[in-house]
Amino acid sequence: MYRVRLWSVRHARLLERVYRPFEAWLVRMHPVFVRIGYERLERPVRVVERAVKGALFDCQMCGYCVLSSTGLACPMNCPKQMRNGPCGGVRADGNCEVNPDMVCVWAEAVRGSRNMHYGHTIALVQPAVDFRLAGSSSWLHVARGEQRSASDRTEVS
Repeated sequence: MYRVRLWSVRHARLLERVYRPFEAWLVRMHPVFVRIGYERLERPVRVVERAVKGALFDCQMCGYCVLSSTGLACPMNCPKQMRNGPCGGVRADGNCEVNPDMVCVWAEAVRGSRNMHYGHTIALVQPAVDFRLAGSSSWLHVARGEQRSASDRTEVS
């Protein structure tokens, strides 16, 4: 899983190109999803999302995905769950202070963001994790318009 996560960060631009049309499709599908009922869709979409994002990014299903702003490195993989940058305990070799065998998630995020078209969004302040959303589908949050993509957000000065 860890190797695939590192592969995803290295290929962030390609994966970003795949996700952009998918995100646009989700938004266009909102009226259909309303008719079906978001409550009915939550479970099957969550299963698919967990499988895809779990395999590619070791996604922790926080419910408010910021992968597009963090170089496709899930910040929830940080042992301290740092959402807006490294904790200050990054070792000289770029590894985590808590898990020395793991590259710091934020070192991965910086590398991944350099490869992305919207890589500048790593400088954006991310919202705090709303743990009530944990386990829910962030794809459906995007479709509802409850979550804006990295390209739509503006930098906080």
